[in-house]
Amino acid sequence: MYEEIVEFARGTPAWLHAFAETGTDAGLLVFAALYFLAWWRARRLRPRDMALVLLGPVAVTLTYLFSEVVKVVVREDRPCRGLVTIATCPEAGDWSFPSNHAVIAAAAAGTLVLAWRALAAFVLPLAALMAFSRVFVGVHYPHDVAAGFALGVTLAPLLVLLLVGAGTPVVRRWGSRMMAGTDGPRGQ
Repeated sequence: MYEEIVEFARGTPAWLHAFAETGTDAGLLVFAALYFLAWWRARRLRPRDMALVLLGPVAVTLTYLFSEVVKVVVREDRPCRGLVTIATCPEAGDWSFPSNHAVIAAAAAGTLVLAWRALAAFVLPLAALMAFSRVFVGVHYPHDVAAGFALGVTLAPLLVLLLVGAGTPVVRRWGSRMMAGTDGPRGQ
């Protein structure tokens, strides 16, 4: 399947190649902007809602670090060695399984959905497209991105849910200090 996708990708227009190569990183910027918007929205909501937003990037980072450990343990070579692909094949020692781009995109999407459910219809397909782009440009096998996506969309939200109980009182105290001299914190 990998070779069929890469062969198909090579036959697509150059603008699509450029879009696929830059799309994954640009998508990460979209997720960063959405975290900012979710933070802005959560300022007027309960402390738990703000904790969900603030813990998202923490969980994404921890999930990414875990995926790096998995990469070092599994040590799967990149599929692009010796093939003509859209993207330049990463150097030897830059392992393939799981796809970190897929992990990060899916983790960001999953944690954003926890914080703001209305985003699900946008962020989950965006993360899936970003993950697929890694196969399209030739730097990952399909199972690399599928595993990365599954890891990110599962582990990061789970971490947020495990940490939100401890994070909510911190946000509440921090919010109380920020609101000193006004009407007090909004909600409990």
